Amino acid sequence: MKKQHISDAVIRRLPRYYRYLDELHTRGVVRISSSTLGKRMGITASQIRQDLSCFGEFGQQGYGYNIMELRAEIGHILGVDEPRRLIIIGAGHLGHALLQNFDFVQGGFRLDTAFDVSPALIGTSINGVAIRSMDELEDYCAAHLPAVAVLTVPKLAAQETADRLVALGVQGIWNFTNVELSAEERVFVENVHFADSLLTLSYRIAKAPAGGKEQP
Repeated sequence: MKKQHISDAVIRRLPRYYRYLDELHTRGVVRISSSTLGKRMGITASQIRQDLSCFGEFGQQGYGYNIMELRAEIGHILGVDEPRRLIIIGAGHLGHALLQNFDFVQGGFRLDTAFDVSPALIGTSINGVAIRSMDELEDYCAAHLPAVAVLTVPKLAAQETADRLVALGVQGIWNFTNVELSAEERVFVENVHFADSLLTLSYRIAKAPAGGKEQP
């Protein structure tokens, strides 16, 4: 793999490539050209080739990409073939929905435990995942060394909980709290703001010409 700085824009496109290739693989498609893949994804073939060139040489001229091989390579780049332990902090409405519906295994994560403060939830399980008391967090992290924590706690508890997780050695936080967390440089925080996405959609609708979306 080439030693170079990879831009954030390229990194954020990699999961899209992986998802599209996974869908094609599931449908039994064997190979695809960069132009066909680009049309499906709404980006240029040259952008795809440029992105992939950051990580090595893929595909053959006149043949395109072997979907299974490229999917495996991108999965390796993303780390999905090296499962990381993940925990969920907050098993309320949003945490419960993630436990029930999100396929963490597909993303290369091992999830067997979530934490909450509610006596009604502690000691139960959701979709096979045990719900533990927050009082057990330190002992669990010392024993199992989770790499990532999904944070779905109330806003007022967000920063305090994040600080606690960082002190316990968590390397990444998937943050659903709508609070901009501060964390050490060694800790990666990925913020998910549902309202921002919805307002972006609202802006695009509001600014669209009469008759709907502009055609390229």
